[in-house]
Amino acid sequence: MGASGTEPSAGGGEGLTKRRGCSCSKEDFLPEESFESWGNYVNALRSTPARFKDRFLTRSADSTELVEMKARSQHEMKKTLNWWDLIWFGIGAVIGAGIFVLTGIEAKDHAGPAVVMSYVVSGVSALLSVFCYTEFAVEIPVAGGSFAYLRVELGDFVAYIAAGNILLEYVIGGAAVARSWTSYFTTLCNRNSNDFRITVDDWSENYKYLDPIAIGVIICICILAVMSTKGSSRLNYIASIVHVIVILFIIIAGLTKADTNNYKDFAPHGARGIFQASAVLFFAYVGFDAVSTMAEETKNPARDIPIGLVGSMVITTTVYCLLAVTLCLMVPYGMIDEQAPFSKAFETVGMSWAKYVVAAGALKGMTSVLLVGAVGQARYLTHIARTHMLPPWFAQVDAKTGTPVHATIVMLAATAVIAFFTSLDVLANLLSISTLFIFSLVATALLVRRYYVTGVTTDANRNKLIVCISMIYGGAIATSAYWGVSDDWVGYCVTAPIWFLGTLGIWFLVPQARSPKLWGVPLVPWLPALSIGINIFLLGSIDGDSFIRFAAWTVIILVYYIFFGLHASYDTAKDSEAKKLEGGKYETKIEGTKDCGLDGAHNNKASTEPAS
Repeated sequence: MGASGTEPSAGGGEGLTKRRGCSCSKEDFLPEESFESWGNYVNALRSTPARFKDRFLTRSADSTELVEMKARSQHEMKKTLNWWDLIWFGIGAVIGAGIFVLTGIEAKDHAGPAVVMSYVVSGVSALLSVFCYTEFAVEIPVAGGSFAYLRVELGDFVAYIAAGNILLEYVIGGAAVARSWTSYFTTLCNRNSNDFRITVDDWSENYKYLDPIAIGVIICICILAVMSTKGSSRLNYIASIVHVIVILFIIIAGLTKADTNNYKDFAPHGARGIFQASAVLFFAYVGFDAVSTMAEETKNPARDIPIGLVGSMVITTTVYCLLAVTLCLMVPYGMIDEQAPFSKAFETVGMSWAKYVVAAGALKGMTSVLLVGAVGQARYLTHIARTHMLPPWFAQVDAKTGTPVHATIVMLAATAVIAFFTSLDVLANLLSISTLFIFSLVATALLVRRYYVTGVTTDANRNKLIVCISMIYGGAIATSAYWGVSDDWVGYCVTAPIWFLGTLGIWFLVPQARSPKLWGVPLVPWLPALSIGINIFLLGSIDGDSFIRFAAWTVIILVYYIFFGLHASYDTAKDSEAKKLEGGKYETKIEGTKDCGLDGAHNNKASTEPAS
C-alpha cells in the first residue's frame, strides 16, 4: 500500500480502491461512469432498453471468470483444500436442520413412515444436480459457483436472476438452521422450544417468536468464517466427526427400540404426501453447492471436486434414509415432536438420558451447516460483486486472512435479521423454491455447454436445441401442473412423452459441440434433462403462498437491476473491453462478450478480431 493510503485494484479501472481503516465512500459502491453525476445517471436510465438488450445477449467466457473476475478482488484466495476437506465440508454443509427438524414435521403432517421415500426422491434430485455442478466446478473453478456457470452459458441477465435467488437461498437456509439451533438448545436445557424466545402476541403466528439466541450463534459463526478458510475446514472436520458419532448412536440405539407395528400405515397420505414432503425435504440437501464455491481454493479441482461433491452427497443420502427409518420405527408418526423429533423420540421410548446426546449432536451438526454456509455464501457474493452487478466493495478479499470479509459480514447480518423473527416452515418452503429453480437452470446450462458453441454449432442445430429444451421444460411443467390439479393418471400419458421426446431429440438430432476437458457428466442429455424434470415436478408440490413470496423477491431484485445493477455491470464490461484494446491485446470473438462464453480452444472457426 502506497504512502497515500490507497492501493489501486487489480483488473484495471474497476474503481475498486482499498484504504486504511474501515472508511467507505461512494467509489466503493458505485464507482462506474453512470453514477458519476445525476446527468450521467439520467442518460444511463434513458439507455436502459439498449443496455438491457446488450446484457441479455452477453455471455461471459471461461477465461474471463478464471482470470479477470478473480483479479478484481485485489488478492488471491489461498489454495488450501483437498478432496478430504471437501467431503467433510459437504457433510458439514448438508446434515443439519433438515434431518433433525423437518423429518419430524413432514413425517407427521404429510408422508408418515414413507418419509424415507421422500428422502430418496429428494436425494436422487440432489445427486443429479451434483453431477451437473461437478462438471462446471472442474472446468470453471471459481468462487462464483452456479452464478459463474450460468453467466458463461446462459448470459448475464439469467445469471443475475439466479444470483438473487442464490443469495436468498443462503440467507433463508442460514436463518432456518439458526432457529433450529435454538430449538435443540432448549431441549439440551430441558426446556420447551419457545422458552428462550421472546413472544410478541400481536404478531402473526409465523413471525411472533423472536429468537435472540439465533443471532448470537450467527455472530460467532461470522467471526470464525472471516478468520480463515482452512481454519474453518479444521473446525468443521472436528465438528463433523462428533456429528457422525452421534448419528451412529441415534441409528444403533434407536433401532434397539424399534417397533415394526409403527410401519403398518406406511404411507397414510399416499404418493401425494410423499412428493409433497420431498419438495420440502429438499431443504435437507441444500448446502452442497457451497462446496462448489470453494473450487477456487482447491489444490487440484479436477480430482478433488468430483470426489468431494459426489462422495459427500452419497454419504448424506444414505445417512438421511437410515435416520428417517429409525425415527419412524421408534414412535408412531402421529406422536413425533415437530420441533425436536429425535430427542423427544428417545424420551418417549424411555431413554430420556439419550435426548441430551442427540441434542448435543444436532447442535454440532447445525453449527457445521452454519459455518460452511457462511463460507459459501460469502464467496457467491464476492464473485457477483466482481461483475459489479452488486457493489464492488463486497468483492474485496482481505490480504491477511485471504477471505472476503465484507461479503461474509453482510450476508450473515441479513441472515440474523431473518432468523430473529421468521418461523421454520415459512423458511423451508421458500428455500426449496429458490434451490429447485437454480438447480434447473444449472442443468439447462450444462445442456447448452455441451451442445452449443458459437461458430461451431450451426443455426439449424441451435434451433433444434432450443426446441428440444423447450419441450423438456414444457413436459416437466405440464406434468407438475397436472399433478397439482388431478389425481388421475391419464394426463401423464401426454405430458411425460413430451419431456421424453425433447430429450430424445437432443440425443439424436443435435451433435455435441464440445466435450469436457477434465471430468464430464455421464449420460448427457438424459441426466441433466431428468434433473430438470424432477426439480420442476417437486416445485409443483410447494404451497402457493411460498410462490407469492418468491415472486415478490424476484420483483425486488429486478427493480434493483434496472436502476443500478444493469448500468454498473454494463459500464464495467465496456470499460474492461476498452482497456484491452488500448493495451493492444487482441482476443478471439469467443473471448469477448456478446453471444460468446466458450473457451477459444473449443472454437476453431473464431477469428482474431479485437474483442467487442
